[in-house]
Amino acid sequence: MDVIRLGLGGFGTVGSGLAKILDMNAGRIERRLGKKVVISKILVRDLTKKRAFDPGPDVVFTDDPDALVNDPSVDIVVELMGGLDTARDLMLKAFAAGKHVVTANKHLLAEHGLELFQAAADNAVGLLFEASCAGGIPIVQTLKESLAGDEIVKLLGIMNGTANYILSEMTTRGMDFSTALADAQDLGYAEADPTFDIEGFDTAHKLCVLIRMAYGVDYPLAELPVQGITSVTPMDIEFAREFGYRIKLLAHVMDVHGRLEAGVHPALVPYTYLLARVGGNYNAVRLEGNAVGPIMLHGQGAGDLPTGSAVLADIMNLVRKISDGCTGPDNTGFHNQPIPRARILPPEESESKYYFRFTVADRTGVMAAITRSMADHNVSIAQAVQKGESGAEGIPLVIITHETSARDADAVLAEIDAMDFSVEPCVKFRIL
Repeated sequence: MDVIRLGLGGFGTVGSGLAKILDMNAGRIERRLGKKVVISKILVRDLTKKRAFDPGPDVVFTDDPDALVNDPSVDIVVELMGGLDTARDLMLKAFAAGKHVVTANKHLLAEHGLELFQAAADNAVGLLFEASCAGGIPIVQTLKESLAGDEIVKLLGIMNGTANYILSEMTTRGMDFSTALADAQDLGYAEADPTFDIEGFDTAHKLCVLIRMAYGVDYPLAELPVQGITSVTPMDIEFAREFGYRIKLLAHVMDVHGRLEAGVHPALVPYTYLLARVGGNYNAVRLEGNAVGPIMLHGQGAGDLPTGSAVLADIMNLVRKISDGCTGPDNTGFHNQPIPRARILPPEESESKYYFRFTVADRTGVMAAITRSMADHNVSIAQAVQKGESGAEGIPLVIITHETSARDADAVLAEIDAMDFSVEPCVKFRIL
């Protein structure tokens, strides 16, 4: 039986997960492909480190990246080390050597995707990346193949398990943010430095990748509006619940008359929506096509076996293409090289309903001043509630708006925050 040999860059959580799946599902993989898939070499930083899983006696560990790309017996390079510079160099060398690459590195694809896709195309090799977005959820292949003929009207996603776990714990157990974060770190859901997760950057990397797959264009990461969850408080969670919403960290992109509106932000989601029910460290993506209508994908967004499963799916896809004699595999799902830049709707022109929470002095005329400012900026009130004891230093006043532009919403907040009755800066979240 023919053998496909893999060269792994990295053997952490995902790499060891891939090795486990190749071991426990070897028979099924051979029946699917008519070939064996084995790990030949593994690139690691520390050759003396004890490994969580033994990939077998025939696997060679190396700390030399060139050992992977210069070995003629290695058919596919699998980049699972993360980071930017070393991973980028490994992939470019692999392409130059005529080797296909599978990666889970969403940060690298978001930052250097244009260069990498072009290099793969120039060398007529595959660059597949299902595991880069939402772990085991098959979102990339869904966009590339299953919905290839649909115009994607809208994409919404919960794509960071750490942030979703924190918000879920704040909602169901009444935790404050710092306690929920510490809990997530104790359980291994959050890194010691959780900045990428809680500030929304990890979700932004994934969104940039999915925009390429959904629309065939490049939305530069530097131009994507990103807001994390550190400003969400138990008070906001409770007010949202009273109005019939749950707060989730959402990635979104939609076509607005030929321009893309996109971003990452905490948002109030109606509790009747399936996205509002996604709990713990799970991920979910909701797609809407002009032909198929709405589709919801839900599953594990991280972990050794779920993400390893996505990596293996790409490997098997490439093996089939190699067997069929395919040259120049379809990496992006669009025949438009180089990838064009997206036509972007300026963020201030986006329109949404909003949740405003003002903290104001308890005195007469406050509500009148706020409503007058909102009217002056064409922002209308859908619902309002004020709570707090008389005489308190600052009491919360929450307003749900009708749909308005981000420019007008921000103008209202700037004006009201400058008024002498404002005790704290206003909190603003979009409403789905």
